[in-house]
Amino acid sequence: MKSELYDESLLKGLAEGDKRSIEIIYKDHFNSIQALIINNNGSSDDAKDIFQEALIVLYEKVRSGSFELNCQIKTYLYSVSKRLWLKKLSVSNRFVSSAEDPESTYPVEDEIEAHEKRDAEFDMMEKAIAGLGEPCKSLLEAYYLKKQNMQVIAASFGYTNADNAKNQKYKCLLRLKKIFFAHYKNGIDHE
Repeated sequence: MKSELYDESLLKGLAEGDKRSIEIIYKDHFNSIQALIINNNGSSDDAKDIFQEALIVLYEKVRSGSFELNCQIKTYLYSVSKRLWLKKLSVSNRFVSSAEDPESTYPVEDEIEAHEKRDAEFDMMEKAIAGLGEPCKSLLEAYYLKKQNMQVIAASFGYTNADNAKNQKYKCLLRLKKIFFAHYKNGIDHE
């Protein structure tokens, strides 16, 4: 019961982006993931990468608000890490089967698939933004990433007023959407 409450508080902290909770999760669970990766043809750097990805999968699940962990954080991270690593090994043809304890894993195929789909969508969005060109790219970055208001953007980009900047932002978004969905459609066609 104590470990369930401990895990719950860590998950709550993770969902809120609490640095201390993330550090505790890392400290408590990284070594077992590192051992898994190193014992299965990986390096310490591979272990760091896989652990980071597994932590992102867990973070995305707890941020969704509908996630209910039915095992310990340790088991979940181990399962996600193992699936990610086996997938990476099979892609690089370094897969070596080892006996496993079925109690030490948790079914995470859907989470991995959703995570990979989201990564592919982010890649497509990056390509779409790169193909957007100027001034649209800088304008959207100023508004969405730098959180600048329309008055500041109008002054920075030489628009006569905030309404003109807002209209240009709208046109840029339409253009970005068109480019993204062209990439997205092509990405789906190639699968």
